Amino acid sequence: MLGPVILAASRSDRMRRLISAAPVTKQVVDRFIPGETVDDIVPVIAELTGRGLELTMDVVGEDITTPEQAAAARDAYLALVGHLRDLGLGERVEMSVKLSMFGQALPGGHELALANVRPVVEAAAAIGTTVTLDAEDHTTLDSMFAIHEELRKDFPGTGCVIQAYLFRTEADARRLAAAGSRVRLVKGAYKEPAEVAYQQKSEIDKAYVRILRTLMEGEGYPMVGSHDPRLISIAQELARRAGRKPDEYEFQMLFGIRSDEHLRLAAEGHRMRVYTAYGTDWYGYFMRRLAEKPANLRFFLRSMVTKG
Repeated sequence: MLGPVILAASRSDRMRRLISAAPVTKQVVDRFIPGETVDDIVPVIAELTGRGLELTMDVVGEDITTPEQAAAARDAYLALVGHLRDLGLGERVEMSVKLSMFGQALPGGHELALANVRPVVEAAAAIGTTVTLDAEDHTTLDSMFAIHEELRKDFPGTGCVIQAYLFRTEADARRLAAAGSRVRLVKGAYKEPAEVAYQQKSEIDKAYVRILRTLMEGEGYPMVGSHDPRLISIAQELARRAGRKPDEYEFQMLFGIRSDEHLRLAAEGHRMRVYTAYGTDWYGYFMRRLAEKPANLRFFLRSMVTKG
C-alpha cells in the first residue's frame, strides 16, 4: 500500500524540499489548495457559495514551533472571520482548525491551544458561524476532545472530527451523538500503528458504517466526510431510516475532488459543504490528500511526467 509510504514522506524534510522544488508542484497543488492568502480565497468563496454550496475553511499549517507562530495562526483565522463578515457569508461558511496550529504540541500546549482558539470561536459565533476542531494523530485526541468540551460550554455549536480507522472512535461516537453536537466523520488520514487503528480498507469502511449509524440514530448533527459513492449512498439510507430531514445532516468533501458530485448533491437538496484550504504551508495537507486516494497520486505523478 502506498498510503503509509506517502504519509511517512509527509514528515520528511528532504521530501518536502524535493517536492516543493518540482516545477509542476504548484500547478498540481492548486487543484487542492486554491490560494495562499485570504484575499486569494475570497473569489473562490464567492463562486462556491453562489453555486449553492457551503464551505468549511482551513488555513493550512501544522509545523508550529513557537508561541509566536501559534499566535500568528490565530490572527490568520481572525482575519478570515473579518472577510466572511464583510462578505455577509457567516451562515454559509464555517471554519476548521487544527489545534497543532494553535500551539498544542508546545510546552503547556493544551492551555495555549485553548487560549488561542477561543477568540476564533468567539469571533465566528459573532458573525453567525462556527468552528470545527479537526482530528489529528491519536496522541492529540484527548486534548482535542477536552478543548471541544470546554468550548461547547459557551459555544455549543463548536464541532469536532472523529476518525473511523481508530479503535476508540465507536465509543467516542456514542458519547458525542448527543443533542446539539456537531460531528464530522472521516476515515482518517494519518499514519497510525496497528495497536490503535484498523489497517485494511475493508475494516475501515465497515467501522465507518457502524459509526455513521450511531451518529444518524443519535440526537446530534452528523457531517459525512467522504468521497466514496458507496458510503454516500449508505449515509442517505441511514438518514432515511433514522427519519432525518435533508437539513439535519450534511455531506462534506474536499475542494478539487469530485466537484461534479458536490453540485449534484446540492441540486438534490442535500447540504453539501466543501472543505477548502488555503495558505503557504501546504505540504502536509497536500501529502495527506495524495495518500487518501490512489487517483490523487496518479494525477500528481502523471503531471510531473508530462509537465515537469
